Amino acid sequence: MKIKKIKIILALFIITSLQLTSCKNDSKTGAAASMQQNAVKPYPVQVLSEQPTTLYVDYPATIKGTQDIEIRPMLEGFIKTIEVDEGSTVRKGQVLFTLDAPQYEQNKLNALAAIKTAEADLNNAKMEVRKVTPLVEKGIVSKYQLEAAKYALEAKQAALNQAYTTLANAETNVSYTRIVSPVNGSIGSIPYRLGSLVNSSTTLTTVANTADVYVYFSINEKQLLDLLKTLPGKSQNEKLKHIEPVKLILSTGNEYIDSGRIDAISGIINTGTAAANMRAIFPNTQGILKSGLSGTVRITNTIKNALIIPQKATYEIQGITFVYVVQNDNKVKQVSIKVTPTPDGKSYVVDSGLKANDKIVINGIQNLKDGMEIKPQL
Repeated sequence: MKIKKIKIILALFIITSLQLTSCKNDSKTGAAASMQQNAVKPYPVQVLSEQPTTLYVDYPATIKGTQDIEIRPMLEGFIKTIEVDEGSTVRKGQVLFTLDAPQYEQNKLNALAAIKTAEADLNNAKMEVRKVTPLVEKGIVSKYQLEAAKYALEAKQAALNQAYTTLANAETNVSYTRIVSPVNGSIGSIPYRLGSLVNSSTTLTTVANTADVYVYFSINEKQLLDLLKTLPGKSQNEKLKHIEPVKLILSTGNEYIDSGRIDAISGIINTGTAAANMRAIFPNTQGILKSGLSGTVRITNTIKNALIIPQKATYEIQGITFVYVVQNDNKVKQVSIKVTPTPDGKSYVVDSGLKANDKIVINGIQNLKDGMEIKPQL
């Protein structure tokens, strides 16, 4: 019985000792945790400096020849010959089609015959005037007979002139049976074949002058106003002269070898899309740009003194962008800024809110609060 009581007393002593040790350890752990929580933590920071950078914006575009001319016959007839093939290159004045229209050749022959008749009538009228003139001078016939002969001569002269005009019209119509290219360029599709009956409302083909090409695209009114605002000059034409050369990205994703320039802006904003149509001109020295192709116009903007910050250093609240700026006492301050995204999608160009030599936190900003002290690590 005595041994049993001793064992119980020993067990109670051990339990009490363990509880005291546990409380002591818990107290140490809590103090350590509290100290760790209140410790100043290191955060990576970046000191801002000005540097040149280039921004760009891409716009879907359509390529057209500087001249896209529909070829239509001036008169009705059957296609007699097709002198070119689709896609071929032609020169100004080169024959593209000939028409079979024999009535116009016949009209020319009739006009030639009418000239012969009118010339004969004119010669007779001249002879009559020469015959009557001496008779009037001798008083044999009345002077009115001479006047009548002169009037007849004038009528015959007018008839001859009209015959020449008729011949010129007939020859013009005959020339219209030979359809020629009005410009240098490339032939489009040819939907009609030999023997087809065509007239002035028929489009035989299209000749596209692509020595230079026009590239058409649209930008919204805000982008247009922002673009013009940054350019020197009083008028729109003066501002266009200072726009940086633009690039053309082909549908393959490759950049076209030559740069272009914007040479025209539509004077009217489309009320449906709130966009303005713009036109750029590109040289087509290699001939690879075809009318009707699509691509992308890239407008660049070079900024000489830009402040660039990583996007991960920013956060948004209700559409406003913020960063944490490190103050002289190493406490962070929440600052709102305005930014423009860079083409790589990883950085921003600061438009306002920061200046050179400002120090911002670039990582771990989700753990920061305004006024919190940190240990900056460059």
